[in-house]
Amino acid sequence: MPVYLLDDSLAFPHPLNAEPSGLLAVGGDLSIPRLLFAYRSGIFPWYSENNPILWFSPDPRLVLFLSDLYVSKKLRKILNSGQFEVRFDTSFCEVIRSCSAVRREGQTGTWITGDMVDAYTSLHETGYAHSVETYHGDKLVGGLYGVAIGGVFFGESMFHIMSDASKIALYYLVQRLRVWGFDFIDSQVPNSHMKRMGGKEVPRERFLAMLGESVNRNTTVGKWNVKRDLKSGRL
Repeated sequence: MPVYLLDDSLAFPHPLNAEPSGLLAVGGDLSIPRLLFAYRSGIFPWYSENNPILWFSPDPRLVLFLSDLYVSKKLRKILNSGQFEVRFDTSFCEVIRSCSAVRREGQTGTWITGDMVDAYTSLHETGYAHSVETYHGDKLVGGLYGVAIGGVFFGESMFHIMSDASKIALYYLVQRLRVWGFDFIDSQVPNSHMKRMGGKEVPRERFLAMLGESVNRNTTVGKWNVKRDLKSGRL
């Protein structure tokens, strides 16, 4: 399959034209309209510093259906311990920068480049990108961020500096997405961490069909004003 070179027009080739690696196109920009169009089409940017922007649509796709979230006995014990507080959209910049700084097994750098940080911060400021933060006292110890369109949350990255802090953020994200009527979380590339949490590999064609239905629902744009106090149990 050829890799398509994007120009200034707001367009992508069909995701089914991607290479076996999932690579579909190169170039373009990280403007808000292009990013939103890409996500609606089942495409996302993924590249390293000093490289051109690369756009992917992998096959299979890792999806977490909200009813499939796996909560281990250990995590349930932590959730009931009263140690943490979970917040939404209070520290987006700190979360994304923490995700970019995390050292990951098998990786020598990060795909969350400075341009990516700027682009997703702009998406956050316009109400499409969101963060979930786990606090221990006044310290941010874990969290995640992603993009919400229609009934889909497109998970981008997670981090933790205390054991299971990112899992706690994911747990409460799923609880809120259920309340708000979301359909699933797109975890993009298959990975062992999300599989352990209940993620399932879905063929790309099935994913695109699911996506087409979910992203066409109304998108609630704006800051998520939710706070979860694990000590009191209030939401």
